Amino acid sequence: MPDFTYTARSLSGEIVSGSMTANTEKDVVNALSGKKLFPVKVESQVAAKSITFGGRVNDQKIAVFYEQLASLISNGVPMLKSLTILKEQTRIPAFQDALEDVIARIEDGETLSDSFARHPKIFSEMAVNMSRAGAEGGFLEDALTRVASFTEQQAELKSRTVGALIYPAVLASIGTLVVTILLVFFVPKFGELFDQLREKGQLPKITDWLLWFSGFLRSYGIFILLFLIAVVGLIRYQLSTESGRRFSDRLKIKIPLMGPIFLSLAVGRFCRVLGTLLKNGVPILKALEISRDASGNKVLSEAIAQASENISSGESLSVPLSKSGHFPRNVTEMISVAEESNTLDDVLISISEGLEKQTVRRLDLMVKLIEPLMLMVMAAIILVVVVALLLPIMKMGSVMQ
Repeated sequence: MPDFTYTARSLSGEIVSGSMTANTEKDVVNALSGKKLFPVKVESQVAAKSITFGGRVNDQKIAVFYEQLASLISNGVPMLKSLTILKEQTRIPAFQDALEDVIARIEDGETLSDSFARHPKIFSEMAVNMSRAGAEGGFLEDALTRVASFTEQQAELKSRTVGALIYPAVLASIGTLVVTILLVFFVPKFGELFDQLREKGQLPKITDWLLWFSGFLRSYGIFILLFLIAVVGLIRYQLSTESGRRFSDRLKIKIPLMGPIFLSLAVGRFCRVLGTLLKNGVPILKALEISRDASGNKVLSEAIAQASENISSGESLSVPLSKSGHFPRNVTEMISVAEESNTLDDVLISISEGLEKQTVRRLDLMVKLIEPLMLMVMAAIILVVVVALLLPIMKMGSVMQ
């Protein structure tokens, strides 16, 4: 029997908080009412713990969970028994707590989808709606299998994207560190050596500039670092706002080279989520509501929301998407043809697969271009430092001769 925490208000208006053991939230509400307390908030302690401290569980592990649950149910194992088996198998405390709460709620008569919805950081909205549609339509096992396949594919795409960008990021970090060490610790040692040339006005300009910049970093480096941290904090704050997020998402899909990659990723996610939901019987308006957030781009989300309003008025999906100017023309043309042939779900998934393959190819090409470019930039910077230090040394050598 689960424990619940509650916040209630007494007849005098006083706020009262506490905990109570009961079967369901309704029992807690009834018990509080019997004590002449008006419930303000009632929450399961297990659910609260899994949501607050658990965070998101690895997508690969979630995909395996959906696949195993579908397999157990299709082989005749009862739902509660299947969930109990999977709970005992997992070694992730947050996931165990969430599954324990799901089991308790199903025992109290709650549906699987509603129990999943209690843990939004673990079970996605798509999984909630597809499990609901599968339970109502009698194809729960197939719905869970599709969720598992979708989750695994998205995790793999995310992993490949991050993996492709790791090496350039590491290369840039190491290069910045090496140049900073050279300027802060190595270059200043030549300052006194070049003082005589500076007094005679024979110190090359590039060397003079290098020594000045090195001294500037040594004197004000900590302030520069604090300023950069403040700028990053300010940018993160702005990105957390509605206008900042919209500006960032619009910029991401417009910047040269990387813009088409970001756009393909967002459109691909939208198409795959929408196609998967439609294939599993979720109504199109509800499916659009879920998939627009799955795109991960505020600009596309607003265009999809506008398309939802048009569909409510009896129009097609392809027309408002095309008018938004953010969806590639070939995508909207394929959606238009699919709507006429009533194969929208299959075509959307096909579009997603094509965009994902295209994105992977573009990423691979981008990384191949970025790597030599970064090496050339690093080599050029180090060359400038070396030349700036060697020129006065060579001049001193010629004077001595």
